[in-house]
Amino acid sequence: MTDTTVRPTTGEDQSLRAGKTSQDRRGTGTAAESRGRTTIADSVVEKIAAIAAREVPGIHSLGAGMARTFGAVRDRVPGGRPDVARGVKVEVGERQAAVDLDVVIEYGMPIIDVAGDARSNVISAVERMTGLEVVEVNIAVDDVHLPDEEDEQEETPNRVT
Repeated sequence: MTDTTVRPTTGEDQSLRAGKTSQDRRGTGTAAESRGRTTIADSVVEKIAAIAAREVPGIHSLGAGMARTFGAVRDRVPGGRPDVARGVKVEVGERQAAVDLDVVIEYGMPIIDVAGDARSNVISAVERMTGLEVVEVNIAVDDVHLPDEEDEQEETPNRVT
């Protein structure tokens, strides 16, 4: 018995022999997810995490003492805009993210429960919006907001109404 090998001579014949169709060469048969790369900046994940944490009842504000002080000053500067992600640090990889939160809790709220709710809300929001797996959310409770303390925004009244 003899073996025969057939060698196509045109480029299209070679692509058909390799199992490709003419559609594959144009890319229409390829999934959209494999046609490019999406990168998500750390600042995007920080904003998502900050908003999700602030939604939790019992979270008064985000940021450690000095960050809150500088942030309050920066918020009052004309033309300045509030730092939404104050108190949030993230590390973002290709498929995973880690989040660190500095929070101030309302007095009387169970800290462990509020921290757990914040952790769950942040994980849910980041994973849903970015598709990244959140491997950890570390929460540092830096202060407790007492009911008789003035809010940072009320400390100095606006000069212009």
